[in-house]
Amino acid sequence: MNYKKRVIITLVGSFLIFTIGVSRIQTESLTFTPLFVAYIFGITGLVGVITNGIKLLQASQNKQ
Repeated sequence: MNYKKRVIITLVGSFLIFTIGVSRIQTESLTFTPLFVAYIFGITGLVGVITNGIKLLQASQNKQ
């Protein structure tokens, strides 16, 4: 598996974590997860999306 594919997979995973955290914060319907865990998911997911997005841009620029 090359570097670009790994970055794409981690970008999707980070986006899913971010989506779960934000949806929990907005709906407040999931009672089994404390709200601070949702904030942690949202923040770490956002950091992962930004970091992996930058890595993906750098990887695509290096190939050109």
